[in-house]
Amino acid sequence: MEHNELCQKILELIPQVRFSGILNSRGDLAVASNREDSGKLLNDDEVKMSVHYTFQRWTSIQNLAHKIGKEKTNITEFEKVTLISLLLNDGNLLLLSSEPGVNYMEIISKAKQLIPEQ
Repeated sequence: MEHNELCQKILELIPQVRFSGILNSRGDLAVASNREDSGKLLNDDEVKMSVHYTFQRWTSIQNLAHKIGKEKTNITEFEKVTLISLLLNDGNLLLLSSEPGVNYMEIISKAKQLIPEQ
């Protein structure tokens, strides 16, 4: 399954997800899909900043991967949004956002079922 198809399928099958995107190993947001009916909290420049901060955190924690293993999932809860990142089999990150207060473990479980094995 291609990244674009994965992001679209997540939005179709997991109604709590507002945004789905792929962050590649260079820090670029390679694919991004928004739910049409969800209001945007950030403008385009602010989305770029958020992606940059996510990439910075992800690359920083990789310095400890030889000791603690690769990061598989990260959950960051804010007052207005929950951000989830999942490591894909190809080394990219799947980025998801949802409304605050949703069952993010359920979202993670459903998303992992959609990620193809390599």
